[in-house]
Amino acid sequence: MESKKVSESRVEIAQIMYPEHANPAGNVHGGHILKLVDQAAAIAGARHTHRNVVTASVDRMDFISPAFIGNVIFAKASINYTGKTSMETGVRIEAECLKTGIHTHIGSAYLTFVALGENDKPTEIPQIIPETDEEKRRYEDAKKRRELRLQQAKKHRVVVQPCIVRSEKLK
Repeated sequence: MESKKVSESRVEIAQIMYPEHANPAGNVHGGHILKLVDQAAAIAGARHTHRNVVTASVDRMDFISPAFIGNVIFAKASINYTGKTSMETGVRIEAECLKTGIHTHIGSAYLTFVALGENDKPTEIPQIIPETDEEKRRYEDAKKRRELRLQQAKKHRVVVQPCIVRSEKLK
């Protein structure tokens, strides 16, 4: 499987915010912004793998500044790190005021996606090639976050027991 450059899957989504995206005060709902974050990350993952990808986790999302009705929201996503079947995608959210042209950083998040192959099972993905100094820094930072995620996952791992209902016990 051939490795791919970060630039080959980078994506930017732009969407204007309307009243249905906001609360009565005119602030855009955080849930709508999170939806854009997930969409941008999924598109970047699908472009990188040419597979169906599913969200495995979303790291902490802090809302740094509000977005308002009339702003254009930009969700900028790129692959930071790849494992065997999963990848970390970084997403930066910005708002542009169309009246002033000012761009404001709204927030950033890291999402982990898994690529699915036959029978919706995880499948191997191309490795990422970081080229610029910034991409290399993001790759190394993502590698550290991955180790932390794996440690946290071990703490929370639960063995799921199947629920078996026996009719004779119900009577």
